[in-house]
Amino acid sequence: MAGLNKFTVDDIDVKGKKVLVRVDFNVPLKDGVITNDNRITAALPTINKLTESGAKVVLCSHLGKPKNGPEDKFSLAPAAARLAELVKAKVTFAKDDTVVDENAKKAVAEMADGDIVVLENTRFRGSEETKNGEGFAKELADLVDGEVFVMDAFGSAHRAHASTAGVTKFVKQTAVGYLMQKEINYLGNAVEEPVRPFVAILGGAKVADKLNVISNLIEKCDTLIIGGGMAYTFLKAQGKEVGTSLVDDTKIDYCKEMIEKAAKAGKKLLLPVDTKVAASFPDPIDTEIAVENVDAIPADKMGLDIGEKTAALYAEAVKSAKTVVWNGPMGVFENPVLAKGTIAVAQALADTDATTIIGGGDSAAAVIQLGFADKMSHISTGGGASLEYLEGKVLPGIDVIADK
Repeated sequence: MAGLNKFTVDDIDVKGKKVLVRVDFNVPLKDGVITNDNRITAALPTINKLTESGAKVVLCSHLGKPKNGPEDKFSLAPAAARLAELVKAKVTFAKDDTVVDENAKKAVAEMADGDIVVLENTRFRGSEETKNGEGFAKELADLVDGEVFVMDAFGSAHRAHASTAGVTKFVKQTAVGYLMQKEINYLGNAVEEPVRPFVAILGGAKVADKLNVISNLIEKCDTLIIGGGMAYTFLKAQGKEVGTSLVDDTKIDYCKEMIEKAAKAGKKLLLPVDTKVAASFPDPIDTEIAVENVDAIPADKMGLDIGEKTAALYAEAVKSAKTVVWNGPMGVFENPVLAKGTIAVAQALADTDATTIIGGGDSAAAVIQLGFADKMSHISTGGGASLEYLEGKVLPGIDVIADK
C-alpha cells in the first residue's frame, strides 16, 4: 500500500483535453452559507495545475446526504461561487437536477482551455451510491469525451461510487491529484514503512469503531496509546471498576485479546493511569470534576477525560518518536473543562520533531479548533477513509487509478 506508484497530475498531458476531477466539496453549510471552506482550498493545487496546463476542468462532488433526489439545501452552488472567488479561471456552475443533462452538456461544450465547470451534487442521482451506477458513471465520462479522470477526493476514496470508481471504466487516462498523493504518501507510508519509533494514538468514543485499526496498529507500531471513551472498555478488561463510564461490554474479551497480543508482540500498550470524573455528562460546564487514579474510580462517577499523570505519560511516549499517527480525541474536547487531555497530546505532537499525522475526523477537528493545525505534518481530509486506510484496507477510489 505504501508509496503507491499511481499516475499523478504531473505525469499526464492535459493541454486541450477535458478532465473530470472528483473533488471533495462536501463543505458545512448554514442557511446556504459555507462555514468552513477547507475542503475547497485543499483542492486548489490540483485544480490550478490543470487549468494552468490548458485543460478544460469539469468538477464533480457530493454534498451532504440528500434523501429524495435533488434538494436545494444540498446544492453545490455555494461551493462553486466560493471556488470562483479563489481561482483566476472562469467558473461556471451547471445547475442540473440529474447532474448530467442539457445544462451541464451545454456548459461543457462552451468551455475554453483553462475554464472550470462545476457539476451539481452527484448524490442528486440515486444511482451514484448503488451497484447499478454504471449508466451515471458513463454519462460523467462522456461529458469529458472519455479523456481523463483525476481522483482528488480522499474523503470519498473508501466508497466504490459512480463518481469515485465506476467512471474509470469509461475513460482513457486516470491519475490522482495532489491531495490524494499527499494522503497516500503520509498515511500509507506511516503505516507500511514508518520511520521508527512509531507511536500510534487512538481515542474517540467506541472500541467497536476501531476494532480493525487497533489490531492492525498493534502489528505495525512500537507503542499504542489508548485514550477517549474507548479506554474504559480496556480498563474494565483489566478488571478495574470504571463506574458509569462509557463501556462496550460486548468488546471486553476483544480488549483482553489486544492486551495479550501487544504483550506477545513486545509492543507497549499505554492506557490511562488517572482520569477526570464527574457524576454525569457535564452540561453546563461548571459540573464538579475530580481526578481519580484508574484503580479508584467511584462506582457512581463517569470518566470523561485523561488526567494530568496520563497526559504526562503520553507526552513522554511521543518525545522520542519519529512517526506519530493520531486518530480520536482523549476526552470530551468540545467542553473546555474536558479538553485538557486532548490539548496535552496536541501540544506533545507540536513539540516533537517526528512526522505527525492526524487521521481525520474528530481529532482533525480538535487540532484545528485548538489552534495546532500548522504544527502538524499532515492533517488527513478523510474520516472513514482515514480509518479504513489505517486498518490496512484497499480503498476502491485509489485502487482504480492506473499504476505507473
